[in-house]
Amino acid sequence: MELLETLNFLIALGAVGMQILSVALIVVFFNRERAWAKPIAKIVSSKGLWISLLVTTLGTILSLVYSEYLGILPCGLCWLQRVFLYPQVVLFALASLKKDHYIADYAIVLSFLGGIVALYQHYLQMGGTDVIPCPATGAGDCAKRFLFEFDYMTFPLVAFSSFALIFIIMLFVREQSKT
Repeated sequence: MELLETLNFLIALGAVGMQILSVALIVVFFNRERAWAKPIAKIVSSKGLWISLLVTTLGTILSLVYSEYLGILPCGLCWLQRVFLYPQVVLFALASLKKDHYIADYAIVLSFLGGIVALYQHYLQMGGTDVIPCPATGAGDCAKRFLFEFDYMTFPLVAFSSFALIFIIMLFVREQSKT
């Protein structure tokens, strides 16, 4: 059980890091024409595919470790989030190798949809009432928390943090594809 607690803490800490980075990148994005922001925007634009590949690969591996190794069954909403995350690993791997920045639009849509599902599940896990019934069929309950760190961090919020970071990075990548 100590392994699970340590892993939960490290994942939550990583999610806080993604949240801080996301906010910082939003500030940079809206100031990308200013002298102080241009070098940062250039780095994010040029390395964004590789960074997003790393984020999606880690998210995929960690979700599989929890379900396949630690035996925590994913609920229906978790599966929906996986549907929007897993294909991005392949898309970013190919796009990174081919330097194809036009993938940004597809990643933005997948991340937006995954983020909506993740926010809804976070709302449920924080005590919200069902607006849409949980699609769990014999698997885990969508409102059950397996990770709760810092009095607000849940698995769905970790997923949302990942989707939000990818979304923001893809805004930079999309700008590069226009030039």
